[in-house]
Amino acid sequence: MRIAVLALQGAFIEHERRLQQLGAEPFEIRQLSDWQQPKDGLILPGGESTVQMRLLSQLGLLEPVRESIASGLPVFGTCAGMILLSEGRLATMHIRVLRNAYGRQLGSFHTTGSVAAVGPEVPMTFIRAPYIERILSDRCQPIATVGGHIVAARQGSQLATAFHPELDPDTRLHQYFLEICKER
Repeated sequence: MRIAVLALQGAFIEHERRLQQLGAEPFEIRQLSDWQQPKDGLILPGGESTVQMRLLSQLGLLEPVRESIASGLPVFGTCAGMILLSEGRLATMHIRVLRNAYGRQLGSFHTTGSVAAVGPEVPMTFIRAPYIERILSDRCQPIATVGGHIVAARQGSQLATAFHPELDPDTRLHQYFLEICKER
């Protein structure tokens, strides 16, 4: 299974390592020619969403990425990647996100929680993390909450987390994403 990983900025290498652990073949998207390769899914990593949006636009990737996701390409957005999928950005996932919802770097934290279809005690590392303020369609379902806030959701073949599963050794969320890719 070949999984494209947006490698413009952010924690993309860590996602690649998790995918390799699970037997998938990750490859990096840095320019439009990379995007033309066959792929079974896409990971939008954590990082800085404003920078990632600007680079997607400047490199001519914004519309091809948006169109592919809208056409059903499985995508997993973590932290900044969740922001990219939300209303006002790529707008493929029907969510409204509050950026830096837990505050600045000092507000970063680690916890565990239950994620529907994944299991209990899932490690969750939040770094300047957003959360989902509002789900805008019944096609989008919350799958995890922390402190009363939605921190993970699924809409069709789109999966989004406010936290960074790539930074923890637990591979269940990446495995879940690969299962979504197989469903397509």
